[in-house]
This record gives sequence, structure tokens and C-alpha cells, in this order.
Amino acid sequence: MVVLQLQFLLVPFLTSILGAGQYMMQDAALMNYIDRRFLSLEKRLEKCNQDILDYVEEFRDFSKMVLSRLAGLNNYKAEVKSEVENLLTRIERAQRDIDYFGSVTDSNTCIEVHEDLVKQQLFEEAEEKKKLKLMLNASCDHMLAGIKSLKIVKKTGDKHGSWMKDPGKKHTKIYLLNGSVNNVILEFANIMIFMESNHTLKARRVILPFPWEGTGHIIYQGFLFYHRYGSLNEIIKFNIQKRTITDQMLLPGAGRIPAYQLSPSTKIDLAIDEHGLWAIHAEPETGGNIVITKINHITMAVEHTWDTSCNSKDAEAAFMACNTLYVVYNLPSGGTSRIQCVYDVLDAVNTYEIPVLHFPKRQGSHSTIHYNPKEKQLFAWGDGSQIIYKIHTKQKV
Repeated sequence: MVVLQLQFLLVPFLTSILGAGQYMMQDAALMNYIDRRFLSLEKRLEKCNQDILDYVEEFRDFSKMVLSRLAGLNNYKAEVKSEVENLLTRIERAQRDIDYFGSVTDSNTCIEVHEDLVKQQLFEEAEEKKKLKLMLNASCDHMLAGIKSLKIVKKTGDKHGSWMKDPGKKHTKIYLLNGSVNNVILEFANIMIFMESNHTLKARRVILPFPWEGTGHIIYQGFLFYHRYGSLNEIIKFNIQKRTITDQMLLPGAGRIPAYQLSPSTKIDLAIDEHGLWAIHAEPETGGNIVITKINHITMAVEHTWDTSCNSKDAEAAFMACNTLYVVYNLPSGGTSRIQCVYDVLDAVNTYEIPVLHFPKRQGSHSTIHYNPKEKQLFAWGDGSQIIYKIHTKQKV
């Protein structure tokens, strides 16, 4: 009886234990499932965060690329605008040159002229001379009477080159341009530093974007004017301080033959006198005679052109002084240089009465001769030597 009672008591107890165990197993399975789901969510969240970081990095790279492209577009826009403005300027100059050539062609046309037309033409020529005198400031009334002495300042560089001061500035800087093709200007604080043995160490180097051709360049009012190498007749105006090209022009008729037979590398020789910038060159149409052109150094426009009677044969150099061209001749083998052709654009000099002017005795030849109107001296380059000639002047006849 007792045993039966115990059996009846154990059955519910065991049943309750089994039920509790079954519930515990179900809870464990549920917890395991929930844990797996949380791990899956964590992995997805981690992948989502990584994707967001990747997208942010890609967006940053894209933003940088867009900003870079925008900056490049702005630069390109500025360059295109500058090129368009330059093209418009050159078109205007070309139109002026076309008009000028048209007027020259018309003036050379052979026609039967009426007496009244002759008077009208003479009147117009007189008016033209008045305009030229006004443009060139006729107060400049001296002419070259002789070359007093020479001073060899230094001997450095190639056989061909040029050196100069800037007559349009108050500073005492010296500029050396070595060779007939180069793109490096050496700038010295003064002539004493230039004369030192280690002068190149103290020079400021100015690199040009395009090399020059020949030795006919000139520096005036802080700008270098030079014939661009590889071009027929392009003259560049370069700002030395800012190291940028300011302007350029094409010189009509120039560049086909050398300006001087004995200096074949120089097709265009630029010069400065009391009235600004000039270009000296020769043309086949003139039989090799030298042509001089007055250029406005600010606008780079041609103001007037003169065909001279000075031939380029056996010429080695030339310079302008007080509206007058002086052509220097020599022997092909080198010898004593002499001035034996003079041309005054205002006809204020009787060129037939001017004697031949010899340079002080010095055997050799000149690569270039430039007149400095501020110091009234000639800066010359002769066989690698830098020379200063002192000159004597007199009143124009």
C-alpha cells in the first residue's frame, strides 16, 4: 500500500521535472537562435558602416576631382580669353598693315598726274613731314660727329651677343645676352659687379619662354624686345620683372634676309634712341637696302616706315640716334669698322657732306652696336668683348 502511494507521488514529480527540462531545452534553442540573429544583424550593420565609409571616401575623391577640374576650367577660360584678346589685337594690326600696304601700292601706281594733283601731293607730303616731326619731337637736333675713344669693359661670352643698360630706367643694372640663339638673360646690379671675375655667380638669371634669334634685341623701360627664334618676323615684348610676355607683333616685310651681310644671324635689329623703339631690317624688294620702322613700344604698332639708301652689303651693324640711322661697315675678314652711310628720317642732315667716321683702331668685327640715349654712348659687342664707345656730337646742319 505504501509502495502504491509512493508511485502515485513520483509520477507527477517526474512529469513536472521532464516538463521543466523540456522547457529549458526550448529556451536554450530560442536563445541560440536569437544570438545567431543578433550576430547576423551585427555583421550587416558592420558591412553597412563599411559601405558608408567607402561611399564617403569615394565622394571625397570625386569632390577633389570636380574642384580640380573646375580650377582647370577657370585657368583654361582665362587662357582662352587672353588668346582671343591677343588674336583680336593681331587682327587689328594686320588690318593696319593691309591698309598701309594698300596705300603704298596706290602711291606707286603709274598714272598721269594733273598739276593740281601734284600740288595736292606736295601739300600732303609737307603735312606728313609735320606730323612726323611732331611724333618724333623735332627738338632732337644733334648728330654724330666722331667716335672719341673706346673702353673694353670685359671679355666674356661667345663671338656673338649683346649687352646693354636700360635707358628708360634710373637704375644702373647691366644686362648680358650671350649668343645668337639663347633664352637666358644675366642681370647684374651694376657695371662693377659685371666686371668682377666671378660675375656670373652674382647675376640674376631671367629665363625667357621662347629663345631669341640674332643679336638685335633691346631693353627699354623694363621690357625686353626681341626677335623670336624660329619665327619669320615675330617681335616679342617681355616684362623682365614679372617674367611674362606682355605683347607681340609681326613686322611687315622683315625676316627674309639678314639685316647686315656680315651678321647673318640677325634678321631684325631693334634699336632705341631719344624717341623710342625702332626696327632695322633689309628686304629683297629694296635690293638689299636697309629699311627702318618706327614702332610704338607701348601698343607694339607700326607708326611709319622708311626705305633708306644704305645697303646691307658689307654692313656688320647699325644704330639709331636722334632719328638718324648710322650703318657700320667692315671687311668680310674683319678690320677697322667705319660709318659710311647715314639716313635722317626728317631730312635734317645733309648726308652727302658727312665724312666717313672710323671707329678707334681695333681690328675685328662687331656683332652688335646699340646707342644709349641716356648716357650718349655706344654699347658694342666685338668678338666676345663688351665695349663702350664715347661719341662726339654736333648740331644738325
